[in-house]
Amino acid sequence: MTELRIPKLASLTDNQLLTSLAAVDDIRECYRVLEKGGLNVVGEVLKGQGPFYEMDHYPKEDVYDRETSSQYYYHAHREGHAEHGHFHLFLRNAALPEGAEPVMGATGEDRVAHLVAVSMDAWGYPTDLFAVNRWVTDESWLPAELTVRAMDHFAIDHAYPSWPVNRWLTAMVRCFRPQIEALLYHRDEVIHQRQARSLEQVLEDRSLEITGTVPIDVDSWADRLEAERRRRSNTTNKQGSTDYSLPLPS
Repeated sequence: MTELRIPKLASLTDNQLLTSLAAVDDIRECYRVLEKGGLNVVGEVLKGQGPFYEMDHYPKEDVYDRETSSQYYYHAHREGHAEHGHFHLFLRNAALPEGAEPVMGATGEDRVAHLVAVSMDAWGYPTDLFAVNRWVTDESWLPAELTVRAMDHFAIDHAYPSWPVNRWLTAMVRCFRPQIEALLYHRDEVIHQRQARSLEQVLEDRSLEITGTVPIDVDSWADRLEAERRRRSNTTNKQGSTDYSLPLPS
């Protein structure tokens, strides 16, 4: 079995570190305004959508930002798994590397690549990130390298169905970028290991659904990021720099 390796914090650039820390602030602000109204992320997506049926997409027509070519939906289908449901996050054609044609799935202007899925508990908070085989979302299959290159384009910058939810999902991708990147590269390794058959057969193999899962906790990840920021600041100051403290972006 291929090991899923999360990059060490020390390997992150200063910009990546500060971007993740800034995203933590966005995530916490979304929680603050939702909790103040007795709301949560999942409840906002399901609000006004009628009964919650397994496999249906919520909202009904998905959420799409035409300016960023970003898309998501929420649903449930994992029987026996301790989750309420999960978000699937995508990038569509204009956000993907130009000229990169998928091995399988929609091509040309119809390309759509799956970034990650976010598992949610019954209280509306994230528990895991996971990657999937191609058939699960019927995506355009691009190598991890190309999908990772496009990842920073993901952003839902409008208020439908909920401004806090859209801002939260955008921040989750920024915050947990190292984990998402690791999941995508690990996904490709898992697929490669099964290629005694053709790649197309592996990508349609119904026995391979989830290729990798990473548990997440915003607070503990924030603590680790902040500790790394302080370590770098202290190291730089000891080397004689004047008041260099890796300030967060404004």
